[in-house]
Amino acid sequence: MKETDQWKPGEIVPDSGIYACDCGKQHLWSRSTDVRGHRFPPLPYDCQGGAWTLRTQAHPDTE
Repeated sequence: MKETDQWKPGEIVPDSGIYACDCGKQHLWSRSTDVRGHRFPPLPYDCQGGAWTLRTQAHPDTE
């Protein structure tokens, strides 16, 4: 998986980890810890971004 991969709200989470919105402002409240197989949540209501990007993979050695 590349750091530039992006997923829209509602898509299936490919790998467990911490995802952040792609707006570039690094809002702490716009981060989401997601579990593989679940769906991505909506972006924050005032976020100008359009997708989630992986910041930290939860279990890089086991997935």
